[in-house]
Amino acid sequence: MAKIDTADVIIIGGGMIGLTQGLALAAQGISCHIIDQADPAAMLAEGFDGRTSAISASSMKMLAAIGLGDALAGLGCPIKQIWVSDGLKPGELDFVPGVDDGYLGQMFENKLLRRILYNAAAAHDLIFLHMPAAITHKQRGGSGARVTLADGAILAGQLLIVAEGRNSQTRSEAGLKIAHWHYDHSALVGAIYHEKGHENIAYEIFYPTGPFAILPMLDDAAGRHRSAIVWSQTRSRAPAYMKLSPRAFAHELEKAMGGMLGRTELAAPLSSYPLGFHHTTQIAAERLVLVGDSAHGIHPIAGQGLNLGLRDVAALTEVLTDGMRLGLDFGDAQLLDRYGRWRSLDTLMVAAATDGLNRLFSVPGKTASMLRRFGLGLVQRTKPAKAFFMSEARGESGALPKLLKGAAL
Repeated sequence: MAKIDTADVIIIGGGMIGLTQGLALAAQGISCHIIDQADPAAMLAEGFDGRTSAISASSMKMLAAIGLGDALAGLGCPIKQIWVSDGLKPGELDFVPGVDDGYLGQMFENKLLRRILYNAAAAHDLIFLHMPAAITHKQRGGSGARVTLADGAILAGQLLIVAEGRNSQTRSEAGLKIAHWHYDHSALVGAIYHEKGHENIAYEIFYPTGPFAILPMLDDAAGRHRSAIVWSQTRSRAPAYMKLSPRAFAHELEKAMGGMLGRTELAAPLSSYPLGFHHTTQIAAERLVLVGDSAHGIHPIAGQGLNLGLRDVAALTEVLTDGMRLGLDFGDAQLLDRYGRWRSLDTLMVAAATDGLNRLFSVPGKTASMLRRFGLGLVQRTKPAKAFFMSEARGESGALPKLLKGAAL
């Protein structure tokens, strides 16, 4: 009979959320198995992922609190201002934090984040990585959880934490239902060089065909100015844009940006993916919880997808740490219910807000545009409203877990 390798919990999924969850738990003395089918050598290759992620100020506090502050220092581009407009028409809205408020967030290249998380997990005594590894069987019950790997290894723990992503097989097997739909949009994602400096400003320009985000990145080694782009186009138009030559695409970019950053050129190959929404009605079951995209997937209109998953990580870590101190089993139903109640409302509100914004700004016509610009101008002139939206951008609203405040558990 195969030897059973036991840890406190089992994390299925070794992407950025799964690795962060493992590191957050390990920082509290909780051991974990992390399982993923991906080969780390391929996942950490230079050209694996050209995308970027906005990490909110509160998420940065958590990453520092679990020991990643030094490794991340200097690798992210601070976001000092967010500039929002309806097309390029007058009536824009800008969010500028006060002198003592710090940055709104930082932009990181996914490949750098993934490498730092993986290396930290591989070096930690309480984290056991199984990558690449395929799961052939999962079992949950009153005594705990077990998974069997394709090589015959049996891993055991008190709780399964599912961080598999949008198409989670484990979520489906557990019978956890999701509400989901597809938008009539695809996101064109890439990075660009541009003539003028971005001054650490993130731009969100709303067009009827979809939102267009230009997100500041650090200059490259040669000193060239760079930004990431997430440009939503209708599904019927997106393929035509992907077929354009690099120069022709850059020309379209310059028009969409109104020339604000001068001449542009592609800094990385473009990619495209369809946009959709999904949200689970239940994020916990017997000895199982969902985190990150396994639980929710939102429109990238506000750049909060990864941060929403990191809020899951912080909340679950606090719940399990509290349970450990009380002597409770990590799969105790009371703990899982507390996590479910804590996270369900927050994720639903963020998901509904991003979905509503996308629909609001997609309404064509001069009247709709005029009303949107009136609303932007009203927020611009109303200090409490601006403060609320900046708090949302920093990830500092709602019932924050302690880690997102940078506090020890």
